[in-house]
Amino acid sequence: MNFSHKIKPLFLLLLCFSSAAVFAQKGTKFKVTLDAGHGGKDFGAVYNGHVEKNIALSVALKVGKILEGMSAFEVNYTRKTDVFIDLVERANIANRADANIFVSIHCNANPNTAAYGTETHVMGMSKNASALAVAKRENEVITMEKDYKEKYDGFDPNSPESIVNTTLMVEENLENSIALASKIQKRFTNDLKKRDRGVKQAPYMVLHKAFMPRVLIEMGFISNPKEGGDLDTEEGQMEIAQAIANAIVSYKKDYFGSGENENEIKPSQRIESVKSTADEDKPTPGNAPVQVDKPIDKTEVANGKVIFKVQISASGKKLETTPSNFKGLKNISVTSDNGTLYKYMYGETTDYNEAKQNLAEAKAKGFDSAYLIAFRDGRKITIQEALK
Repeated sequence: MNFSHKIKPLFLLLLCFSSAAVFAQKGTKFKVTLDAGHGGKDFGAVYNGHVEKNIALSVALKVGKILEGMSAFEVNYTRKTDVFIDLVERANIANRADANIFVSIHCNANPNTAAYGTETHVMGMSKNASALAVAKRENEVITMEKDYKEKYDGFDPNSPESIVNTTLMVEENLENSIALASKIQKRFTNDLKKRDRGVKQAPYMVLHKAFMPRVLIEMGFISNPKEGGDLDTEEGQMEIAQAIANAIVSYKKDYFGSGENENEIKPSQRIESVKSTADEDKPTPGNAPVQVDKPIDKTEVANGKVIFKVQISASGKKLETTPSNFKGLKNISVTSDNGTLYKYMYGETTDYNEAKQNLAEAKAKGFDSAYLIAFRDGRKITIQEALK
């Protein structure tokens, strides 16, 4: 009996199901949280009739509309109208959405009205005076929030450096944040011919609590008569929005869907973990909290085949791993993502305590934003996984 005429339809049916499954797997949407800076009672910078909160909202909505026109993206917003949102709530909106990236959109300002150009910030400690000044201005908004001293654990907005408990869990997203920021700056300078003020690190409270790659964009100086005027036009805002959207699309293409992060804890799970830990660690009345840095057993870590390194920088430029290029540090290694981002690491040890010493040494050399990373069997894992 000839079954060929029955087998062919069955084969085609199975092929369709298989193709649909593959499409569904590949069709995972890239989630973007767009944060329009300021809002409501917080006007942001105001110069020559140009209001930062309005410009930031208009650009954020335009970026969102561009991305929403692409089936591969899912967009959510911290605000879509003129309302006041607490800084920590902005981050939590992204965390609850399990966003892949968080993009906060702002306008810069300076009493020197000649200042101009674009810059994009990532979370990190900094000794740069201008970066700290911008962070201070953006962080001051928390004083408009009710019970901000309790809510932000005594953080002083006049001293951005007081964000001292930036955890390793948060810092592990630094390299991807730098990659996204670099792409945004590249679009501004190459596509729009804007002055490139660079990618900078500073302690922003709005970025501090977001558990994914995140950036804060300063689109230009609202205080500069020409640049401020351009930012307050439909054409100028559309150009900026398109550049930001193009950078996000490029970032997704390079960094999303590799499968490397499939088993990582999602931001929504991390925020619940942070809440739980905060409740457990809350001091009883009359007792000051005491933090104990518990030593990690070297043998336990070694048996788990975990290697610790210190990531000291990430850059689009390839450097020779000689001590002269890294402030005298030896034992430098480098990895690359398709030649677009080079990650430079210092040291290599299976001992967590020794790794912390290496981290302290790197910071003493001037690598203020250095942080620990871990590998198991050649695969990058979180510090939390490494210490389990």
